[in-house]
Amino acid sequence: MRFRLSIGGLLFAWLCASGGLLDVAQVFAWARMCAGYAQIVPLREAVVRTFDPNKPCEICTAVINARHASSESRQPAAVASVEIEKILLIACHGEPVVVAPVLERWPVAENNWAPALAYPVPVPPPRGGAVSIIG
Repeated sequence: MRFRLSIGGLLFAWLCASGGLLDVAQVFAWARMCAGYAQIVPLREAVVRTFDPNKPCEICTAVINARHASSESRQPAAVASVEIEKILLIACHGEPVVVAPVLERWPVAENNWAPALAYPVPVPPPRGGAVSIIG
């Protein structure tokens, strides 16, 4: 469920960013107009009236105005200045930071309570049975 929701959100964001919502609104307006005309005239005539550019509906007019507003807001000079700023920001290199390592001596842990005692391990004498088998 979470995967479907994230894919749906990503698709909606892509539609908003690419201007696809205006296309969706235009298709909705055409479907609405065609359904309205189909109640009065035959389907072929309804399709012809729907795509007649001299008779746009309110939604078609709103979509046309929105497209003109979005195309007027995109000015080449403004876009070029933003791209130059991004290139400068990407090309900006800072001086590398070099930090000398801190050399500290760790104190040697001495345990005075339990000194290590190393006694030689007693080795048992060889057994006589092993010598008799070999010899």
